[in-house]
Amino acid sequence: MGRTLPTFNTFLQGEESSWSAFRRALRSREEKDAFDRLFTRARTYAAESTSAARAVPFDAILMGMLLGQEMELLRLRRRVERLEARDGGA
Repeated sequence: MGRTLPTFNTFLQGEESSWSAFRRALRSREEKDAFDRLFTRARTYAAESTSAARAVPFDAILMGMLLGQEMELLRLRRRVERLEARDGGA
């Protein structure tokens, strides 16, 4: 018996593909790279997104992207704090 629903990874790939015209319309390489990083962050949390079993799967993609961004901000804040402590709070 086959699956009745696509896997989350399949859904995620389809969503990323569906945004390809948007990505192409971005003006700079930097924006395109940022766009790609967002979907990379979403893929990082694919297993957790599968467990979330949201009625709208794109919600789980966004949460993965947001969580990835928040973790990066946390990492950068900690780095700034360490550098400020090392330099005497300058």
